[in-house]
Formats: sequence, C-alpha cells, structure tokens
Amino acid sequence: MNKTTEPHSNAAIALARSQTLGDVLRRTAQRLGQKPAVICGQTQWTYAQFDALVSRLAVGLVSMGIRSGDNVAILARNSHGFAAMRFALARMGAVLVPINFMLKADEVAYILRHAQTKVLVTDTELTTLAKSAAALDTQVAEFIWIPSEEPTQASEGMHHFDTLCAVQGELPPQNFSGQDLAQIVYTSGTESSPKGAMLTHDAVLWQYVSCVINAEIHEDDLALHSLPLYHCAQLDVFFGPAVYVGSTNIITAKPTPDNLLALMHRFGVTSFFAPPTVWIALLRSPLMDENMPVTLAKGYYGASIMPVEVLRELVARLPQVRLWNLYGQTEIAPLATLLGPQDQLRKPGSCGRAVIHVETRVVDEHMNDVKAGGEIGEIVHRSPHLMLGYYRDEERTRAAFEAGWFHSGDLATIDDEGFITVVDRKKDMIKTGGENVASREVEEMVYRLAAVSEVAVVGLPDPKWVEAVTAVIVVKPGQMLSESEVLAHCQQHMAGFKCPKRVVFTETLPKNPSGKVLKRELRLLYS
Repeated sequence: MNKTTEPHSNAAIALARSQTLGDVLRRTAQRLGQKPAVICGQTQWTYAQFDALVSRLAVGLVSMGIRSGDNVAILARNSHGFAAMRFALARMGAVLVPINFMLKADEVAYILRHAQTKVLVTDTELTTLAKSAAALDTQVAEFIWIPSEEPTQASEGMHHFDTLCAVQGELPPQNFSGQDLAQIVYTSGTESSPKGAMLTHDAVLWQYVSCVINAEIHEDDLALHSLPLYHCAQLDVFFGPAVYVGSTNIITAKPTPDNLLALMHRFGVTSFFAPPTVWIALLRSPLMDENMPVTLAKGYYGASIMPVEVLRELVARLPQVRLWNLYGQTEIAPLATLLGPQDQLRKPGSCGRAVIHVETRVVDEHMNDVKAGGEIGEIVHRSPHLMLGYYRDEERTRAAFEAGWFHSGDLATIDDEGFITVVDRKKDMIKTGGENVASREVEEMVYRLAAVSEVAVVGLPDPKWVEAVTAVIVVKPGQMLSESEVLAHCQQHMAGFKCPKRVVFTETLPKNPSGKVLKRELRLLYS
C-alpha cells in the first residue's frame, strides 16, 4: 500500500484539506482580524472577535451533548446571536435547520418533528412560539436563548448564549468534511407539507463562490442585511459570501424604510439586498427624498419578480446604484441565474443567465431544449450547488432529479442570447412579499369551511406584495359566506403571509375537459 493511502495518514490528509463553513470564518479572521465583521444594535465584533466567539460557542454546544450530525433548529429574528450560532453549528459539525418565524405553532412543530430536532435555538420575542411548537409532540428537549438586536432579558429554562460562550476547552478533532450536511432548509411546494432541502458544506461554498464572482461581492463592501436570516437568500447569497471575502456586515431585524435609511446614512452602506416589496416601500417612503442613500453603490433584488415599472423607477431615482436580479431555489443553495447591471434595462423582467457554477436549460416535457424566442418550458439545473435531496423523502427527491437534472418547477422562456424569463410556476407557487406560498396549502385550509364548494388560490399582481394570495371561491348552493369569515378562518390557523389578501366569489371555476382548474384564466380574469 502506498504510504499516502495508509489508514493512519487519511485523517491527517483530510484535516489538512479541510474546507467547511467553519473554516471559512477562521481563514477570513486570519487575513482580516482587526476589520469590523458584524455590527448589530450595540454589538460590534471584529473578525478576530467573531471567530474566537464562534469557537467558544461551538465548545459550549458540545458541552451540552450536541454532536456532529445532530439537527439543531433556529427560530429567531436577525441578530448577532443568530450569526454566531450559524457558524458555531457549522464549526462543530451540527446541521442547521432555520425556521420561518412567521409560521404558526403547528407549522413550526411539523418542521421540528420532521427534522427530528432535539435542540431549538430562539430569542426572547419568539420564546412563546418556540415553546408552544415544541410542546406539540416533538422531540425537542432543550432550548438555547440567543441575544437580539435590541437588549432583552434572557428567557428562563434555557441554556444561555453567554454561558455557552464561557465554557472552557477545545473542540474535539473534526470528524466531518465538506461532503457532510451543513443545513436542512425547509421549502414549501404544491404539497401541503414543506420539504427539507439537504445542503452540504461543499454545496453552500460552491454557491458562495458563484455569488462572489457574478454578484461582485467584495471585501470593501459595507453590507446591510435586513431580510430574515432564516431565508436562504439573505443567509447564503449575501451574509455568507460577505464573511467569505471579509466584508463588514450590518445586521438588523427591522426592514422598515425609516430604519433602513437611518442605517444606510449612519454607516455609509454600500451594498443592500431586498425583495421587491422592500424596495417598493423605500421608494414610497416620504423619507426617501430627504434621506437619499448616497453611499449605496450595489443594489440586489430577488425572492420574487420585480415589476418592470418599479425597476425603471429605481434606476431613475438611484442612478448611482448598480442593480442585480438574482434567481434560484432553496434546493440550489439558492443562486442559479443572475441578471447584471449592464442588462437591467436591456432585458427588463429577465432573471438573466446561469451563474458560473450552474448549467441551466429550459426544456419541454421530453427534456428537449425549447425554441428561443417565446416557447415555454421548465427550468432545469445541474450544479455543485445542488442539494443531496429532500430529507426523509425519497419519492419527491427522485421526481426532482428526473433525467439527471434538477427540475425547478418554474416555467420560462429563453431568448437567443440565453436570457431566461420566468412566466409561470408549474407547481402554482405564489411568491408574496419575498415568501413562498403553496396554493394547495391555502386551498386545503379554505376547504375546511363548510360553505365552500370549490376554491382555487392564485397569485395576482399587487403594488405592495408583488403577488397577492387570492382565493377564488364557489359557495355551496343555499349557503352564505363572507370575505371576512374566510380571512378570519385562515388567519387563525396559518401564518399571516400565507393568508389570502383578497377573496373573490364566483359561480364556477374555469376548467379543461379533464376537470383541471385553469388557474391561468383566473389570473387573467381577476388581474
């Protein structure tokens, strides 16, 4: 046996070649130790301080009994505590399960049960939701409290962030690699239950490199992060790559125009990402003209489609800002394609072309490339960014990777230059305010009302939400039902962003000969 392949040398070689999310922060700290890394509320850490704290926190997590490969959920708003926990879990090999804090208790509980999570990290504001969800037949046995952007009192009966950071000792030898799971991120589909996309350290890091190259994320950036960090776009398209290159990062949990504009002025923010709804709110704010973000040089949008007229207004009012449109899915970590600054007005409405580590096609049902110029097909991808599959769901994993390509479920056209434009969603996904909503999930909830005969849920254009969840209902003969009753029912049982913003009553739903509801006709009719 060659000496380089002897068993006793394999561990040493693997350690020398290590490249995980935990290694990324350490290497940035070695290069830029005294540079400001994280600013959140009254907390400021240099990269050296950030890295040292993450190592101590990782030791504290191990002292609790958390081991490499364990799934640990975070239900918390944006904070320095969230940022530290993200990298501490990665450093000691645990698997991050970020949870949308807008979900109801039973929706959170589903994720906790499905992910088989025994430890739940939360903050003071979300403690009640966390404990209520954990009590709904989950395996959660321990809670960790993390600090928030604003000073708060620690929640009782939880492991304290500061106490964990004070634990003495060293991390045990690393027994995981870039090929191991880093996170399971839950995403809604057309099914009523969310799916857990399994992403390795390698997948996330390949995606970081695509972001750095194509979105021009740079060490000199002063980036403002306001979209929730549970969302893969903010976490892994912006915050993670910014740490990778050594940017300075301002973290806030308040994406309101007054707060965002104040932070931009106070710190001289140069880079900012937001879904179209937040950009629209900034444009409509009376504070915008008198507090124009003069230092802002890079503007990013995504998570839902930007209306072309809003895009033109952004270009006109912020002429110094270069804009990027980013498109993808949770399953691809999540960046897949990008429309750069030079093409914003040349290709308005397009999501651009594949980034450097992604191969993207638009295909018909036989996996043939559609004709350029208008033929509609499904977007499919190949990339090292891609997930391993859906956690504990082999059937949906096989369907997603049919024919050796990842099937996005989004329908699009492609032009003769390779620019892609999303035109519809094969799975009837609605993107409202940057959040994904499965129409079937809302339909199932509306069907619980005894007076409902039929319902179809679609997304309709909206000046605030970009797409407004709309329920089109056929009431049973002899029954009565009001819009307020429908809204109250949904608001009681579902997260607010999933609830209909509008209810339409009709006598019949348009259908094809096989009985399938024609949702495209509903969109055209009620838009």
